[in-house]
Amino acid sequence: MDKSFSESYKAAGVDVTAGYESVKLMKEHVARTVTPGVLGGLGGFGGMFMPELSGMKEPVLVSGTDGVGTKLKLAHLLDKHDTIGIDAVAMCVNDVICSGARPLFFLDYIACGKNVPEKIEMIVKGVADGCVQSGCALIGGETAEMPGFYKEDEYDIAGFCVGIVDKSRILDVNNVSEGDVVIGLASSGAHSNAFSLIRKIFDITNKDVLNAAVPYADITLGQALLTPTAIYVKPVLSLLESDNNVALKSLAHITGGGFFENIPRALPEGLSAKITKSSYKVPRLFRYIAETGDISERDMYNTFNMGIGMTLIVDRNSANDAVLQLNRQGAEAYCIGEVVRDSAGVILL
Repeated sequence: MDKSFSESYKAAGVDVTAGYESVKLMKEHVARTVTPGVLGGLGGFGGMFMPELSGMKEPVLVSGTDGVGTKLKLAHLLDKHDTIGIDAVAMCVNDVICSGARPLFFLDYIACGKNVPEKIEMIVKGVADGCVQSGCALIGGETAEMPGFYKEDEYDIAGFCVGIVDKSRILDVNNVSEGDVVIGLASSGAHSNAFSLIRKIFDITNKDVLNAAVPYADITLGQALLTPTAIYVKPVLSLLESDNNVALKSLAHITGGGFFENIPRALPEGLSAKITKSSYKVPRLFRYIAETGDISERDMYNTFNMGIGMTLIVDRNSANDAVLQLNRQGAEAYCIGEVVRDSAGVILL
């Protein structure tokens, strides 16, 4: 059967044939993400997934949704679209894992001023890369061409993820105790947070600023800032699902709001995290941001991840084993602090 086509709709700025071409180009990337449980393929009205429930007494679904924020402005300026999808996935799966849930599937939503199939393919390639990194399947999505709402060369992307965990294994902050150790997992950069501030600090209005070299490395500012968000699912699952005797109690995804907003979410009332700043090396990118923008240390730790993209709270007797296992999984892990009886939330030393 011939594909539908409307000359009038095309004259209004929406070319449905471009949408068909986009789907055709993205299929090979979606195929890389298929996991056991995926039913059907692209083109249906809903993505279908049949989870494996054997061994689970009370399966609980955990969901998360997010976008990439104004980091997209940098992708637009540099015309680089193959990694931004990783950010979209990371922001969702890193949240879902904080409950102790294994991500199952992901759906994306892309809205654009003009559907350029090759550009949509690159965006979806990034989404598929993120899904592969986190072990979840890309089972559907939507691409909306919205002329007059977005500029022709601009788009937005958001998505959501669903994971699963047995109720008895949901991480509960009330299990955290005084004396527990805080482990930090290294970030890959600014991730997808505080880019409105970053753009203001560097006055990013054109690609010339992004193509300028940073003073601390042999890369451009654009390359440093567009580095995709690290995905922590597999290293964390290695602790949650293996018989390793590591008592992992809670997790915090360090996103907007930095240390001061996010770490307390992994703590019960009356306990705080005492963080030793010298326990790990803060990436030069953050020092460059602070110096250029004349931003106080408190504001930096209250805005950016400062080199730690996720924190894990474990029993003191498990800390060394946890760090070793996380490092074996390819994560850069450090013991960065301890849980103390205090109401401050976060104490920086």
